[in-house]
Amino acid sequence: MKNGVFSEFKIFAGNSNPALAQEIADIMGQPLGKCTVSKFSDGEVSVSIWETVRGEDVYIIQSTCDPVNDNLMELLIMVDAMKRASAARINAVIPYYGYARQDRKAKARDPITAKLTADLLSVAGVDRIITMDLHASQIEGYFDVPVDHLLGSPILARHFKDRIVAGEINKDIVVVSPDLGSVPRARKFATTLDAPIAIVDKRRPKPNVSEVMNIIGDIEGKTAILLDDMIDTAGTITNAANALVDLGAKEVYACATHPILSGPAFKRIEESAIKEMVLLNTVPIKENNLGSRIRTISVAPVFAEAMRRVFSNVSLSELFE
Repeated sequence: MKNGVFSEFKIFAGNSNPALAQEIADIMGQPLGKCTVSKFSDGEVSVSIWETVRGEDVYIIQSTCDPVNDNLMELLIMVDAMKRASAARINAVIPYYGYARQDRKAKARDPITAKLTADLLSVAGVDRIITMDLHASQIEGYFDVPVDHLLGSPILARHFKDRIVAGEINKDIVVVSPDLGSVPRARKFATTLDAPIAIVDKRRPKPNVSEVMNIIGDIEGKTAILLDDMIDTAGTITNAANALVDLGAKEVYACATHPILSGPAFKRIEESAIKEMVLLNTVPIKENNLGSRIRTISVAPVFAEAMRRVFSNVSLSELFE
């Protein structure tokens, strides 16, 4: 380390989220490594690394978001290029890990694509994964390399706690889990805010479609904060918000780590009972699509600190709280 700046590692970025990569690099006091990630005329990914990485700790920042397959192949090929160029340690920084929802066999003959993707990364030559809010925690075990699984909910909880203290949000709040699977996440979030929790009982007749059946918990006259790990088509979160208001909640805020926001998501959010949606920037959102109800918070400081600790061989446990 020289003058407080770490200079013995290099940071590279694919095309998935260049703004986040640049922000992380700025915090680390390092320029992004010189590389070109493009395509041949037939669509094959082309990677050229324009500086030496021999014996270096390398960090490749790449979310495997839409277009998922292109971004995943970019990451795999960049890892292979670094491995063949004799990098000492290759760290894949994946703010959003795609295919995480395919983590188990829900019915006969289903693939477990989250495991397949983990195998591809391991075989390519990744030495460590740094990611945030895997859809299912057991995915950590799919990797044959160390995984640092950061959490987005503490960032969101601090945001809402500061606004409650400032008087911007009513103190009589309830944290709402949009489904049974998110209850542990909601409970930790609620503990930070010293608030009770409620649970949305829903069923999912088919992918990306959910129906609210019941609300478990006291929401009457309270400000509800819905918490989820990702917002895809926004059907689950907006249906839950509308049901909360119909059943007596005073107002509804929503928050999530990964803003996938595909298909009708923006339209649904704008037309829903959600007063404000707070999202992290693990996936890029076009500024002209933000709308009036969406606010974003950067994860760059958390990832920069995690990378600093990995490079310095310092414990990351504090970042998981």
